[in-house]
Formats: sequence, C-alpha cells, structure tokens
Amino acid sequence: MELKKVTDCVWFYPFEKERDRPILGYIKGDHFSVAVDAGHSEAHTKEFYSALEEAGLPLPKITILTHWHWDHTFGMHAVNGLCIANCITDSYLRQFKKKIEEKGDEMFLSLDACIRKEYEGNKPVIITFPDIVFSNELTIDAGNCPIKLLRSNAPHTDDSTLVFVEREKVLFLGDAAGGTFPTWVKNPERCSQLADTIDGLDVDICLESHHIPQTKQEIIEDLNQYKK
Repeated sequence: MELKKVTDCVWFYPFEKERDRPILGYIKGDHFSVAVDAGHSEAHTKEFYSALEEAGLPLPKITILTHWHWDHTFGMHAVNGLCIANCITDSYLRQFKKKIEEKGDEMFLSLDACIRKEYEGNKPVIITFPDIVFSNELTIDAGNCPIKLLRSNAPHTDDSTLVFVEREKVLFLGDAAGGTFPTWVKNPERCSQLADTIDGLDVDICLESHHIPQTKQEIIEDLNQYKK
C-alpha cells in the first residue's frame, strides 16, 4: 500500500477494511514531521514507516492520538519519538490496560473479528501510554507548520482529538464523526457540537480514519442529518 499525498505537506497511509486499520496521517514541517495515530499494532506501524522511507520522508518525531481505541493506539510502543494525547484518552488507555491485565488478551481479541485478524499468530497485545498529555487545546509548530489539537466531545467518543493543519486547511477527524462502538448510534447533541466546531475552522479537506478524503461541507451535511 502506498502513501497518498493530500498537499505539499500532508500525506496519509490508507485505511484497510479487513483488519479495520485506520488511515495514519503524516504532516511534514520544516523542522520535524508529525504522525496522526499510532496504528492498530506494531506491524501496522512498521508498514507505515516503510511506506514513508520508500517515499523518502523522515520518520515522525511526534505522534498525535485522535482517541483511545485500539486500532489507533496499540501500535504506540513501536512509534518513533513521542506520543501526544488528551487527558481523557490517557485515562481510558490506562483503564483498558488494567481490564486486559485482569481478564486476559482473549477479552480484547473477542471484541471483533478484525482484531483477531490483526493479531493472528499469537502476536502480543501491548498497551503503552502517551508521553505528553494535554487538557483541551494544544498547538505545536513542526516548522512553519502550526498544528492545532482540539479535544472534542464527539459522536464517536468523548475523548476525540481533532488535528487541524492550519496552513494546509486540512483536518484529521479520526473517528469523531462516526457512531459509538459497537452500536454505531450517533448522539444528536454531539453531532451538532462537532458540526459547529468544524464549521468554525478554515478547512478544505477532512480526513476521517476509515473513509476517503471529504470536503468540510460533506462532513457537516452528514452530521446535520442527526441533529435534533
């Protein structure tokens, strides 16, 4: 699988349905590069890094987590550099690790067939925690490339982090606009809040983790279907 270029500074590694792998984002600044999400497993992360190397791009020094779910975070132990997450994401990861330690890996593996596929061959389930934790907002500058992190009480999870690459007018949504696992029901109030947040940003391209790129208007129109 090859990297997909969005702008001169933004790429993504495509999603995969079979193992429910989300896109992994990449933002190249003048000083360093940033990844969006850590991958479903070490194997996923390493495939992403191989694609970066083939494209002649440096490995990221920072990885931003969009939310706590395993397909976005369980490759964290294999990332290059530091990981950043909001404080709720950090808390949920710690709770889930404790749950797995108490009940065993099978509890996690039995959640979905895609998880079993990702971890077939008795691959280890390893959960680590972010190096840097923020509360509501954080801005980092990768070098002439400001990246704004916005925590959002979104339809998918209440620990969602939106990653806004201001200069490029690109917004990484993670799974924020999706329904809640495992029912996939979308809370109308949270849809409204997220639509308003996105509407207030100067965005052209929105990248959801398990979809192809969409426009800002397409995302807002979809969310508005669920508003009260």
